[in-house]
Amino acid sequence: MSSPQLPRLGRKPLIALVERANRALQTDMVRRAHADGHTEVKMAHNSVFGTLYSGGARAADMAARAGITRQSMGEVIRDMVALDLLEMRPDPDDRRAKVVGYTEHGVEVASDGRRHLIELERRLAEEFGEREYDIARDVLERLVDVLDRFAAEEPHETQAAGTRRT
Repeated sequence: MSSPQLPRLGRKPLIALVERANRALQTDMVRRAHADGHTEVKMAHNSVFGTLYSGGARAADMAARAGITRQSMGEVIRDMVALDLLEMRPDPDDRRAKVVGYTEHGVEVASDGRRHLIELERRLAEEFGEREYDIARDVLERLVDVLDRFAAEEPHETQAAGTRRT
């Protein structure tokens, strides 16, 4: 029995490159948090640290920014509340909703992470050169915009994964 042949890409797929870079960055952030004494930080917490601003935010807005479901974001938030990194308070604009914010301990952890990100970005710019690093960041931002635009152009009917269009 012969196995079906997949189309050859000729190089590592872009999705694999982006996924590997994402995983390396997220792993670096958790490693650094642990080195700073914040051993409670988990990889999943990056979705909150990357989307929660100082003034607080609704979980649904954070989920949209992170590109994950509201349920997944809620699970991570509940875990971080239990670890005293986050707190939930009533939304002043809508008493039915909750606003997620950092606890005092959470501010400390997030601040250490932000300082590390600043240093990491400085080191990356030094490694690649300011111009090349700025180009890499710009291309990634544009890539997201273009992929979002392509997705919006797709027909509204959902297709099963792997189904060919005719």
